[in-house]
Amino acid sequence: MNFKVSFNTKWSDFDPNRHMRHTAYNDYAAEVRVRFFKEQNFSIEEFTKHNIGPILFTEETSFRKEIHLGETITVDFKVLGLSTNNERWKIEHRVFNETGKLSATIKVYGAWIDLTKRKLTTPPKKAQHLFDNAEKSENFEEIFL
Repeated sequence: MNFKVSFNTKWSDFDPNRHMRHTAYNDYAAEVRVRFFKEQNFSIEEFTKHNIGPILFTEETSFRKEIHLGETITVDFKVLGLSTNNERWKIEHRVFNETGKLSATIKVYGAWIDLTKRKLTTPPKKAQHLFDNAEKSENFEEIFL
């Protein structure tokens, strides 16, 4: 399943140099992840019911092409890696400018955390399917714990 979301950039996304702020790219990528989970019938409310949440260990952003104020950008979602129990995952987001040129790549490595125990956990049975329909990158790898 190819998953992508388009956004209209806004004034607060930009710095005084009229560059899109580096953290704005990551904010849009985070929004795409949340929307992807919701599309898989596991919304923020479901996370709350199961007392879990996604956490990030690393977030790496590579910038390629400038994005201008008011442009519509598109951000996609691909799975780079997954552990056999779905506890840990790697996701890649590509950010495209209005003309379809690659503007940035964001790679995140994360897991699920039990919000009471404050320890990593496997997702509940209801969430085991979250990455089943996701497009896998050509560099997809199994994550060994």
